[in-house]
Amino acid sequence: MKAFAMLGIGKTGWIEKERPACGPLDAILRPIALAPCTSDVHTVWEGAVGDRYNLILGHEGVGEVMEVGPLVKDFKPGDIVIIPAITPDWNSLEAQAGFSMHSHGMLGGWKFSNIKDGLFGEFIHVNDADGNLALLPEGVAPETAAMLSDMVPTGFHGVELADIQFGDKVCVIGIGPVGLMAVRGAVLRGASDIFAVGSRPNCVAIAKEYGASDIINYKDGSILEQVMAKTGGHGVDRVVIAGGDNDTFDEAIKMLKPGGVIGNVNYLGAGDYVKIPRVEWGVGMGHKTIRGGLMSGGRLRMEKLAALVQTGRIDPSKLITHRFEGLDKVEEALMLMKDKPKDLIKPVVTVKW
Repeated sequence: MKAFAMLGIGKTGWIEKERPACGPLDAILRPIALAPCTSDVHTVWEGAVGDRYNLILGHEGVGEVMEVGPLVKDFKPGDIVIIPAITPDWNSLEAQAGFSMHSHGMLGGWKFSNIKDGLFGEFIHVNDADGNLALLPEGVAPETAAMLSDMVPTGFHGVELADIQFGDKVCVIGIGPVGLMAVRGAVLRGASDIFAVGSRPNCVAIAKEYGASDIINYKDGSILEQVMAKTGGHGVDRVVIAGGDNDTFDEAIKMLKPGGVIGNVNYLGAGDYVKIPRVEWGVGMGHKTIRGGLMSGGRLRMEKLAALVQTGRIDPSKLITHRFEGLDKVEEALMLMKDKPKDLIKPVVTVKW
C-alpha cells in the first residue's frame, strides 16, 4: 500500500508498505478524513520521541471498516468510525489502574506514528477494535469528527487536569486547536473569567466565540503582567497549558494562586528540563499543583464527545480552516502544520475511494 511516512529525523516521504494484517481483536480500515497534527511536526522535525524510520505518520481521522478479527463483536465491514489518537490495550494492568494511556509503559497507549504505523496510508490497523473505535453518529460530518480524535479530547483533558470548578478564573496558554477546545471545555466546566493567550486573529475570533472573556496577546508584553493586571494582582485559580515551551511553566506558576492547579497538555518537543520558579512555587510549599497528561482515548471518550457535537454543546468544525481532497494531499496539509501560516488553525484531508 501507499503511505506517507517519517523516513528519519527531519525527513518525510511516500513509501510502499505491506497492507497490515488483522489480528483476532483488531480492525483494518481505510481513511475517509485525516487531520495532520503539530505532534507530527514535533516527532519528525524535532525528533521529540527519538528517531523513526519508515514509520507512517498521522493519528487523527475517520475511516471505513474493511475487515475485523473473529473476536470483534461491535463493528463490521462498512461501518464508518472515529479513530481516536490514543488506542490503549484495554486489558493491560495500567488500564485497570485507571491509566489506559500508559498501557504497557509510559505513553504506551499512543501507538499511531509513535510505536506503530499511523493513519496516512491506504489501510489502517487498529488494535482492540471494540475498545478503540466509535461509530460515526448520524448528522456528524467526517471532517468534524476528525477533530474528536485528538484536538477536542486533548483540550478537554487539560481542563480535567486543571480541575476547573464553577466560578474559577482560568488562563488558557496557547489557543491553537487544542487550546481553543480547552477554552470551550472551561466554559462547560463553569469557569467565570477565561483569559486566552494568543495572537493570531482567526484563533482570537474563535476563542471569543467559544467563550473566552479576555484575550492576552503575548506580543503586547508579559502575559504574567497582563493577567495579574486583569485580576487585580490576585492571579488565577487554574491554568491550562496548550502551547508555548518549557519556559512557559515559569509564568504559569507565577500567575497561579496558592491552591491552584496547572493542567498541561502541551507536547514538549525539545529541551531536557522544565523550569519551576522556586520562590513563586512557595519555596516548594505553595500548594501549586502541576499535572501533565496524555488524554485517555478509547471508544467511550469518542462516543461522549460525539454526543456533545450532536447536542450542539461543542462545534469543533470551527477549527477547520483548510480543506483538501485525496490521500496525496496529506503531505501538503502536514507542511501547513509545520509552517503555521497566520490563517491556519487546522487542515483536514478527505479521501474518496
